[in-house]
Amino acid sequence: MIALDDVLDARERVADVARHTPLDYSNTFSRMTGAEVHLKLECFQRTGSFKIRGATNRVRTLSEAESDAGVVTASAGNHAQGVALAASRSGVDAKVVMPETAPISKIKATKSYGAEVVLHGIDYDAAQTHAHELEDEEGRTYVHAFDDEHVMAGQGTLGLEIVDDLPELDTVVVPIGGGGLISGVATAVKAHDPDVRVVGVQAEGASTVASSLQKGEPQAVDSVDTIADGIAVRRVGEQTFPVIRERVDEVVTVSDDEIATALMLMLERGKTLVEGAGATPLAALLEGKFVYEDDEVIVPALCGGNIDLNLLTTVIMRGLVDQGRYVKVRTVLKDRPGALNDLLDIVADERANIYAIQHDRTNRDIAMNATEVELDLETRGPEHVDALLNRIREEGFEVTVLNGPRPQH
Repeated sequence: MIALDDVLDARERVADVARHTPLDYSNTFSRMTGAEVHLKLECFQRTGSFKIRGATNRVRTLSEAESDAGVVTASAGNHAQGVALAASRSGVDAKVVMPETAPISKIKATKSYGAEVVLHGIDYDAAQTHAHELEDEEGRTYVHAFDDEHVMAGQGTLGLEIVDDLPELDTVVVPIGGGGLISGVATAVKAHDPDVRVVGVQAEGASTVASSLQKGEPQAVDSVDTIADGIAVRRVGEQTFPVIRERVDEVVTVSDDEIATALMLMLERGKTLVEGAGATPLAALLEGKFVYEDDEVIVPALCGGNIDLNLLTTVIMRGLVDQGRYVKVRTVLKDRPGALNDLLDIVADERANIYAIQHDRTNRDIAMNATEVELDLETRGPEHVDALLNRIREEGFEVTVLNGPRPQH
């Protein structure tokens, strides 16, 4: 099991590659939660993710013969870019196997950091299988994304930065995928102060740690489904699991809707872009997934900022819907002149903004003398949505919410 000395050694190895990222006190999120919230902005790291830390430490612990033979890995995202840059900075040849379905932006970024990219298979598992084949055929060293002590120790340098910048830390909140980051961070902060609480966060669609802790050994799930692709791992690591069991105090989960809301709030209030995995610690804090005291000093580790722009568009829209700032409703009108105008007058009176209208007379489920109308509306929050719906119903319209805010708590 890794120890503090391993993380301290890693800090020396990665110092010229990995940035010491900011730890920023947030007035906004402190007011929202009642805690003293400091955001660890690892989204500003080189390659946009913490992965450069562990990759650099692993590459720089290679023997001379291993360095000459080069490294290989499989990844569709952050780890690919981390290994590419780490190898390039150390003069080591790197091959990265990526699924054929990997986003072109991530393929280009990995190439730009100096790695040879091999596209193989339709998913990560197929890419990983091929990477191990190249490992055997070409004598390369496989750099695992998380289940490696050098990688874990490298990721732990993030924890050293937190305790150096904020010695009075009470709680650190860290995403969990395979467990490499939280293993390293927990090792660093617990060595600083055993009473510091370490809370791990998984996405509901990729939650493996809770069942693994319950059964006492790593458990796998058949599939993962979450917008937090950086932690969409089907099985926690064999080497990371004992560290999590010993040094992580609590593990909680967040839904994709909760992640989307946190991501959008970081954009709008924090003026900072984080990816889905990076938003999970903030989501857990905002949604009250763990108990904390007033003025407790809490650090959510926002571990990455790489997000596909198409996904970002979807996430923003989901976040707006969940916050009651965008709603889609359907109603049926009498097919007569002025009926639609009557409805729109209500919307205007209630100060909702019309984003789109769909008017359909052909739906077989409505009367021949009726027309179905769907409205996409920009609103100001759940209370505004409720007031608008009540007014529409009071005026005699039956209205169905197709997409609206989730219940507030």
